[in-house]
Amino acid sequence: MTDPEKERLKQEFRDALERKNKNQRDGHGTAHLDAQSKARGPKATADHHREFRRKSV
Repeated sequence: MTDPEKERLKQEFRDALERKNKNQRDGHGTAHLDAQSKARGPKATADHHREFRRKSV
């Protein structure tokens, strides 16, 4: 690549990075702050308690 091509590519990457950072500063990113966690606990959906026992020899 020649120097002008390298500089053009670098400038494109800088512009893209600046757009990305601007979106994050403006709050247009996906923070998911209003969503709740899907996991409620290890047995959140179980209606009974499973018991695991070691098999005796």
